[in-house]
Amino acid sequence: MQRTIAFLHEQAEDGLLPWAVQQAAAEKFSLSLGEIEQIILEQGLLPARYQRNQQIISNRQQLQLFRSSVAVIGCGGLGGYVIEELARLGVGQIVAIDPDVFEEHNLNRQRFSSIRGLGEPKVKKAAEGVMEINPAVILQPVQSAFSKENGCALLVGVNVVIDALDNIPTRLELAKICNKMNIPLVHGAIAGWYGQVCTIFPGEDSMQQIYRHWVEGKGEEQELGNPSFTPAVVASLEVAETCKILLDQGELLRGRQLYINLLEMEIEEIPL
Repeated sequence: MQRTIAFLHEQAEDGLLPWAVQQAAAEKFSLSLGEIEQIILEQGLLPARYQRNQQIISNRQQLQLFRSSVAVIGCGGLGGYVIEELARLGVGQIVAIDPDVFEEHNLNRQRFSSIRGLGEPKVKKAAEGVMEINPAVILQPVQSAFSKENGCALLVGVNVVIDALDNIPTRLELAKICNKMNIPLVHGAIAGWYGQVCTIFPGEDSMQQIYRHWVEGKGEEQELGNPSFTPAVVASLEVAETCKILLDQGELLRGRQLYINLLEMEIEEIPL
């Protein structure tokens, strides 16, 4: 270990370690890229790809993010952007849960969809995408539908859950399970030009309040569809909320829902 630490300090430039050095250190000392990243951060050094985080995220906080685990439920319109941003942010463990494969109608908006990837599992393509973006991050792909039967098992060890689902019954079940397991939940939903975001801590009934008038049938997303930009906007807000939870800073969207109208460029805050 001391040899590894000495090597990293020798190679650092103004406290930063280029990707090539991180890769070389992993090979030289037979460690994974994630293990090397943790050592780098524990030594108060910083992988160079995070240098633009420095003004708002300290080295200690970057280590905190790397030690965190986030579950993303749904890897479609919202989930793909969420996963990419978590990986770029440096969250060390991502559990990606989705039963589906990419279809042609996904190509207009879903981050990891491509012509060549049609028919491929969404979680598989998400894992490949994360490997290209930040190989120090571990993405656990789970090609299953989230349900009350498997939910608790899937969320063991997770610090935050992000809702990137496209149906209301599963959202309500997810909120119940997060409450039972004492895990904060960041909710996001999209439909056409519109989106919503809120953060729900254990003991809060915000999800039930949001959908208190829902009875049966398809949600607005199924009726209005989604363009390329709405998922990106709402996913970014979800990741910002998640970052604040993991670092215990800032003001969260607790007890209130942000409603985004991109057609009129209006954002409304709704008390819950």
